[in-house]
Amino acid sequence: MKPDIHPKYQIVTATCACGNEFQTGSVLDGLKVEICSACHPFYTGKQKLVDTAGRVERFQRKYAQAPKPTGKKK
Repeated sequence: MKPDIHPKYQIVTATCACGNEFQTGSVLDGLKVEICSACHPFYTGKQKLVDTAGRVERFQRKYAQAPKPTGKKK
């Protein structure tokens, strides 16, 4: 490897939106994440909607106006 061209890999503190903090390695000075293992539904077993930029509301508005299927085949 060439010397002095690689970024410095260091131990940093990653902060989750839920307030959880944990140590990890990175070339960045600090990390901020939206979801971690302390609040992720797969690990907690609890259902939680993670809405990014209003996608859930936009989806619900779009399909609330859609016509309901009648169940008749053509």
